[in-house]
Amino acid sequence: MSNPILKSASFDPKVKQYWMTMACFFSAVALVTIPLIPVVLFVVWLVAGEILAAMSAQLLTQKLVVKRGILFKEEKSIPLEKITDVGLNQGPLMRFFGLYRLSFETAGQSGHGALVSLLGVENASEFREAILEQKDVLANQGKASQQATEQSEKELLRSLTYSVKNIEQMLLVLLDERQQK
Repeated sequence: MSNPILKSASFDPKVKQYWMTMACFFSAVALVTIPLIPVVLFVVWLVAGEILAAMSAQLLTQKLVVKRGILFKEEKSIPLEKITDVGLNQGPLMRFFGLYRLSFETAGQSGHGALVSLLGVENASEFREAILEQKDVLANQGKASQQATEQSEKELLRSLTYSVKNIEQMLLVLLDERQQK
């Protein structure tokens, strides 16, 4: 089945000039900051271990809890039923270090990009699969619970219908007895 193209986007050639300008800007910034590289590397070396120790992600039965931050602590709790996608990304430098980025997108999220992303989760593909499996388990439990609720509602309706019919029969018998008197 083929989807007809409703509209195609065209791109302004000025984007090329924009990219070139941005490349020049970042190159100039890099030239100015080259003498600061040893200082920056030392600070990152000192702080990176603590930042890494403060990061955690825990998969619970109904939600994913992500914590991170040293000075500004952040904790996000993402209900599994709201997760629409768990992306597994790896750029060239990340590939060199054997790292992956997990990104979580949710239903109803505003803005562009992932609600939460985690860089460097060990066994990232296994963690991703565990999240998706638990999400499916919850969805199936929800369906089973909904079916059970529908079934109990049907049973209640049958019981009520039976009771109403019995009451009608009793009323008819009482009316017949009164009319015979």
